[in-house]
Amino acid sequence: MTPDTSTAGILRRPYLLATVGTCALVFLSAFESLAVTTVMPVVSRDLDGASLYALAFAGPLATGVMGMVGAGNWSDRRGPRAPLYASVGLFVVGLLIAGMASIMPMLVLGRLVQGLGGGAMTVALYVLVARIYPPALHAKIFAAFAASWVVPSLVGPFAAGVVAQLTSWHWVFLGVVGLVIPALAMVVPAMRGLAPTNAKEPVPWAFGRLGWAALAALTVLALNLSAEVPGFGMAIAAVALVLALIAVRPLVPRGTLTARRGLPSVILSRGLASAAFFGAEVYLPYLLTERYSFTPTFAGLTLTGAALAWASASALQGRLGSRLADAFAVRTGAILVLAAIALAFVTAALNFTPAVAIAGWLFAGFGMGLMYPRLSVMTLALSTPDNQGFNSAAMSISDSLGGALSLATTGLVFAAFTTTDSFAAVFALTAIIAVVGVVVAPRVAARPVSSGARDGEPELSLTQPN
Repeated sequence: MTPDTSTAGILRRPYLLATVGTCALVFLSAFESLAVTTVMPVVSRDLDGASLYALAFAGPLATGVMGMVGAGNWSDRRGPRAPLYASVGLFVVGLLIAGMASIMPMLVLGRLVQGLGGGAMTVALYVLVARIYPPALHAKIFAAFAASWVVPSLVGPFAAGVVAQLTSWHWVFLGVVGLVIPALAMVVPAMRGLAPTNAKEPVPWAFGRLGWAALAALTVLALNLSAEVPGFGMAIAAVALVLALIAVRPLVPRGTLTARRGLPSVILSRGLASAAFFGAEVYLPYLLTERYSFTPTFAGLTLTGAALAWASASALQGRLGSRLADAFAVRTGAILVLAAIALAFVTAALNFTPAVAIAGWLFAGFGMGLMYPRLSVMTLALSTPDNQGFNSAAMSISDSLGGALSLATTGLVFAAFTTTDSFAAVFALTAIIAVVGVVVAPRVAARPVSSGARDGEPELSLTQPN
């Protein structure tokens, strides 16, 4: 008797190799991102590259947006197989360039290529999930992806520090290369039987969207570097924010920026969650070390606790499956993130004991663990075979740009206020973003079909680009 593959677990045949391989690729991408943060001060000192330090972080984020759009369009045209091969190839080339760098511009070039491949790989993996896993397993595989991001946050910085200390920072880049290829090899068997595309009609190349992605990437770079321009930083930041909103419109489903019900609000919620959480998280260890004299290691344990809470919530929502309503999970997660940021704000503004902010950040991690996998599941559920690539790219772009724009803006706010008020100002700004997230969260549920619509036809188109 043929087994019912729709109910097989993600770690059982026929999904075992694909699950291990895709999670390994996610893990290595996350590890590299976190490891570079640890070793970059050493790299900058070794290569005399202080002037390009910020660009080494902002560059991959910016080129990643272009990779996301390109991979999404390519996946809709030809399926996820070729985009995944190409994105992993670019990721490896970027690692090699950065790992062999002898001057800072060469390292930045490697990071740009690495970001391009990493962004494309994220989207290709999401489309691959839609093609090889049944919908019943989507919550579980995305929970596994979330855990694959959390584990590097626990071991990545320490491991990178050990590698840099015992050998050389070059091996933080080069060492990952030898692990990426076996991870991809495990995914290859699952892609052999995939049809090139499931689209009913040929999907054209979206050169216009690629151009908008390039503009969005430039705005991210401009916003991150605006603080380096004395006297004009705020003006440059304002123009960059406006251009970012203009550039992102063609890259996301119609109605995303106005929080239209269904998929547009799903995509927007992902960006708001990223902006609120990561915009605040960067400054929490800073607050603990600067004001409460925590050691960096002890302050970092706060983020470790949040990471564990994130993993626990991801596993919980994956186990509950359809018993936990999607809209309820997103709304609850958004409220928990808001509550955590509010506790951080109160701690900074009123000089409360740091235990308040530390305990609160556990709720933030738990809220993100509830939201992130469910928003991924909803994106695929509200997509059709001919736009899975576009919608997966839109979700990743919203996630990336939300975090990037928030980090750049909070950096400007932090610099604009006095030392006493700067932390409170940052948490106040991210709390406002979190409030918007709570307001938008109920709109992720699709609008019910009206009596005037034909059976099976949605009242509102949710998946079309602008």
